[in-house]
Amino acid sequence: MSFGVVKNPSLVKAFGVHLRHLRKERGLTQQALADEADLSWPTIQRMEAGTQSATIDVLGALAKALQLPLAVLMTFPEADG
Repeated sequence: MSFGVVKNPSLVKAFGVHLRHLRKERGLTQQALADEADLSWPTIQRMEAGTQSATIDVLGALAKALQLPLAVLMTFPEADG
């Protein structure tokens, strides 16, 4: 299954690392985060792996599920590449 071309793979990968950190910091499994954000588990898995980027509505759902402002979700060091 194809999800389109990722235009900035290093940014998507860095976001995935950040998302995984935030999720684990809150003691959530990928499934628990998916349930809280009303997303599928494979979507969380692909985002954390850096193979799928998130739309703004998905970012909003993740921020709400993680109980943090969208700005915090989007503040992370970008990987070199």
